[in-house]
Amino acid sequence: MGGNREQSAEYQLHDESIIRLPGEPSEGGVELREAGSSSVIGPILVFLSWLLLRFEGKSLVVLGFDLPLRRAVEFLAGVGCAGLFATFKYLIQGYWSGAYWELNPTFSLSALFEGLRWVTNSVLYEELVFRGYLLYQAIRFLGARRACYLSAAVFGVYHWFSYGVLGSIVPMVFVFLLTGAFGLMLAAAFTKSGSLALPIGLHMGWNLVVILLFSDGPVGPQLLIASAPEAVVVSTAQALTTNLVLPLLLPAIVLWSLHRKLYRNGAMIVGEQGGTSSGTFEEGESA
Repeated sequence: MGGNREQSAEYQLHDESIIRLPGEPSEGGVELREAGSSSVIGPILVFLSWLLLRFEGKSLVVLGFDLPLRRAVEFLAGVGCAGLFATFKYLIQGYWSGAYWELNPTFSLSALFEGLRWVTNSVLYEELVFRGYLLYQAIRFLGARRACYLSAAVFGVYHWFSYGVLGSIVPMVFVFLLTGAFGLMLAAAFTKSGSLALPIGLHMGWNLVVILLFSDGPVGPQLLIASAPEAVVVSTAQALTTNLVLPLLLPAIVLWSLHRKLYRNGAMIVGEQGGTSSGTFEEGESA
């Protein structure tokens, strides 16, 4: 979901025995930089989705390209929710390690635009591939719950390769658990809302904070950089809290919120004819 971490020489925030959370692959990982570096990957995938749906007599409405005001609200809600969680995670991490965050004196508008471009393209790539047309079809044929679990599992396995941890059992387990949980949250967000707006917002909010605010990504130092009087290695319990508990808390809360919203409002339908104002999918079982 993010890129390789650039750590300062004198400052190490993580216990090295603990795998990093989504957005922080290991130093050996490669996060499909071609996808992040290409400015046209999003439009190409949207076009391919439109073309495939066109063959079925459907439109992009089934992926939530409708109701612009509602979709804007969903997108902004996702950005805010995930961004707040990521910010809290880094602040807690810095507090426990004795580090503080300071403005990057070399930060520039060109670096900001490059970071925004990379984050936007990489998020659109993953969302359109994992939560777009393919998830829509999986929901139709497998049901919402099984489709969401399948999407989450594939998303977790995908990150074994993009994070470069294939063959290392413990990192593979952590990566699968964390990115799989995020994948389940994003798949459920698409299923319940009937739109890519909410999952894109959640994904974008997390990556914007991780990569652009706290400089924890493949585009180099961004707005804030970590600094500490001396190197401090946090305890295993603290590292587990910031790298496992807090990241898993975000999917847990989002999934609970989506379930409660659907339960209170009732399951409106997206069936064979495409979208409705409710934005959810008609299935015999919920995600």
